[in-house]
Amino acid sequence: MNSTIQLSVETKQLISTFGSKEDTYEDIIKRMYDLATKEQLRQFLLSSEDTISIDEAIRRTKKKWRR
Repeated sequence: MNSTIQLSVETKQLISTFGSKEDTYEDIIKRMYDLATKEQLRQFLLSSEDTISIDEAIRRTKKKWRR
């Protein structure tokens, strides 16, 4: 089942720059989606949020096991 989405002419032109003459808009959007999900995964894996350095982890471990 196909659906229709409305885009401004500007957005349609921007999307078309990611493809070649043989690509459909669906091809381009699927490729953009794949790239976006890979980028999200990369950002998640490389995030330093809620992390500590190895040195800090060693310090905490030594402190914990000295008790």
